[in-house]
Amino acid sequence: MSEYRIFETEQFQEDLQRNLGPRQEKLTKKLHEYVYPQLKAQPYFGKNIRKLRGYKPETWRYRIGPQRFFYEVDEEKKIVFMIAAETRQGSY
Repeated sequence: MSEYRIFETEQFQEDLQRNLGPRQEKLTKKLHEYVYPQLKAQPYFGKNIRKLRGYKPETWRYRIGPQRFFYEVDEEKKIVFMIAAETRQGSY
């Protein structure tokens, strides 16, 4: 089974800058050391992963405390597109 690649969209990068505030450095480190390796191996299943209902294209979210990281998966190209980052109250 081949590993997925991670791609951060411009919107995702802007959301990280704008929405994470003082926790940005800590959460960015956690994304690179823990979340991305997990998504590269298996983007569909995990303790903090949920598929969102009613979204086209299919969208998934990864939760870290009050933060939500949204992504889509291109199965043909094996790419996980990180599309948005929000706090829980701002995301739903």
